Amino acid sequence: MSDRTLCFLIRENPDHEVLLGLKKVGFGVGKYAGFGGKVEAGETIETATVRELEEETGVKVSTNNLYSGGHLTFLFPFKPDWSQVVHVFWAKVWQGVPQESAEMNPVWCRLDEIPFEGMWQDAAYWLPLVLQGKRIKARFVYKDDNETVGEAKIEDWDLDGA
Repeated sequence: MSDRTLCFLIRENPDHEVLLGLKKVGFGVGKYAGFGGKVEAGETIETATVRELEEETGVKVSTNNLYSGGHLTFLFPFKPDWSQVVHVFWAKVWQGVPQESAEMNPVWCRLDEIPFEGMWQDAAYWLPLVLQGKRIKARFVYKDDNETVGEAKIEDWDLDGA
């Protein structure tokens, strides 16, 4: 399974909000998600996260300002090439203003108005926990329609023991 990254920008003034992106092309087109993608050869998970965020939004984040939110395993038994391990991060400090890219259209969402109905179904299970500052380890197995979560397991993730 490939390693992927996912990053969420969080701002607290005037409201508590998270930056989501509406995916315009490729895997997950038409869905809201965080920003991220594949880890390229020679990159660490953190440097891939920073690169992907900048490519998709124009925003620059230092690896020192990334906070680990989770380690998610997604299994698609009926489309195995979609299976992946995703390393989730969030940041509250960055440079620049999010801009639309060829891949993503960034949208600020209040934490109590996240459009879960327009996201991958697993997001409702884990994203609220990550946005509360929890670190989690989760595993999701999708059903044969590749849209519906069939199994979900979420646990606290002790980074020192990981």
